Amino acid sequence: MEPDVDIAFDCLPLRSVGRVDVPIDASPAFRNRCEKLQQAIDVHGRENAYLLFNTCCVYRLANSAVDSMLRFSFDGTLLTDRSDAKADRADLKIELIAETCGGVPPVVLEWFRRAVERAVLIEFDRFISAGKLAERVRQVGQVASIGDLADFAGMNV
Repeated sequence: MEPDVDIAFDCLPLRSVGRVDVPIDASPAFRNRCEKLQQAIDVHGRENAYLLFNTCCVYRLANSAVDSMLRFSFDGTLLTDRSDAKADRADLKIELIAETCGGVPPVVLEWFRRAVERAVLIEFDRFISAGKLAERVRQVGQVASIGDLADFAGMNV
């Protein structure tokens, strides 16, 4: 069965990052990502915390790839329970980046932002149960600094 909501994200376990030293010659986009990473670590700590990036959440309200579609982007931190077995809560900045509905009233947009957050938590639970979180943690391992993460460094640079 095809999902009702399309959600995509990349995930960086915060416990895998030793230091967040921004290179002097870093692009503004990379500098911004590093600052968001450091803020996530400062606010949420490193354990059971995951930075979500390269994100997208699409609602197709009329079962059409074009008509009545809402596309959101979200950035932030998702936290799991102590055993990394279930998504617990999320601290996300959610933005509407495209829509083909002819305008979305502010109250409806706010409702969809809450729906996006809930959908991300559910999708992260699916990510965990499919073994993808454990695989990602193994892939990243422990890095000395953020510059060692090529996939993170390449984001929007």
